Amino acid sequence: MRLETLIASAREHGASDVHLEGGFRATFRVRGNLKRHGDSLPPALLTSFAREVLGDEWSAFIARGSADLSVVMAGQRCRLNVLRSSRGVGFAIRLLTSSQATLKSLNLHPDLARLVRPTHGLVLVCGPTGSGKTSTLAALLQEINLHEARHLITVESPIEYALVPRKSFIRQREVGRDTPSFEQALLDALREDPDVLMVGELRDPEVMRLTLAAAETGHLVLATLHSSKASEGLQRLVSAFAPEVQQAVCAQLADVLVGVVAQRLRFHEAQQLLVPECELLMASSPVRALVRQGQFFKLASAMETGAAEGSFTFSRNAEWLAKKTDFAQPSALVEPVSEAPAPALPPLRPLVARRAPGSDDDGAVVLSEEDDDLSSIIEELEKA
Repeated sequence: MRLETLIASAREHGASDVHLEGGFRATFRVRGNLKRHGDSLPPALLTSFAREVLGDEWSAFIARGSADLSVVMAGQRCRLNVLRSSRGVGFAIRLLTSSQATLKSLNLHPDLARLVRPTHGLVLVCGPTGSGKTSTLAALLQEINLHEARHLITVESPIEYALVPRKSFIRQREVGRDTPSFEQALLDALREDPDVLMVGELRDPEVMRLTLAAAETGHLVLATLHSSKASEGLQRLVSAFAPEVQQAVCAQLADVLVGVVAQRLRFHEAQQLLVPECELLMASSPVRALVRQGQFFKLASAMETGAAEGSFTFSRNAEWLAKKTDFAQPSALVEPVSEAPAPALPPLRPLVARRAPGSDDDGAVVLSEEDDDLSSIIEELEKA
């Protein structure tokens, strides 16, 4: 059994995610539901998977207890989170699409294209984990790429969509591989003549501050936040700062805001696929005034009455989906991974697969007898 075999099987079953835990069967997420697959996996086998995938990063994983990376296995681009758990080593794997995401291919409302028409400002895409925020960002970037000649720089952890330049010039940087942090990448980007910046996630106040500054200095900046509603996303951004500067942040945010998308995934029974439900808050004059005053609780009403400016609520988006007849099917969007451009530069910290002790000459990992002892695995993981 190899990790590539599990990933290939997950792809055949149409899974979006794979969860591996010692002593349990592999679990696939298919159309939002969890399904068990195959036989239970020995903890020692998952440890050997981790050693092989992480290579020189194994010691850093032992110290931290987790690791994030993107890899191509069995011809499938994947985002891996390797983690330490009570049973040893576990995996959370997201199978990434190799297609070029567009608003149409993701079944998103076409009015979202309004967000990328300005040449500067801030666009936020909000939603819970696994709601497709990164896919929506990729679709918005593709909207620019297909129609305008702009310089796009993305900062991601890890890169999920390999964007193919069409009319635009595109640079993609991965945190931990091409740059040490989001902060450093944003500082670098301001010296690299960008027109559009994409920040994979607003994680802390410093990244938020630099993002707002970039939007204020004449760049179009797209970023994601974890929140279920557009108003909550704006409130969360402001509340991440110290209370004494929140009023100034509200004023700055009101000046640069272009719009906010909040989305969630719902299973469409008739089409038998997951589709995104969205609400869109466009930064009209009334919306900017409410943001400047910090009255985020009133933004829901502004969204209801802002149809002329392009805003719409979840309920209006649901009405649009109910009338939609030309749904795009994921099976029609698959492209070979080999068509994705290869990285132009080697990684700063290459993830070279290293054979575990006891491996044979052809590179296959062979488990030693002591690896079968779960307590010895956990003891090694807890040395740090």
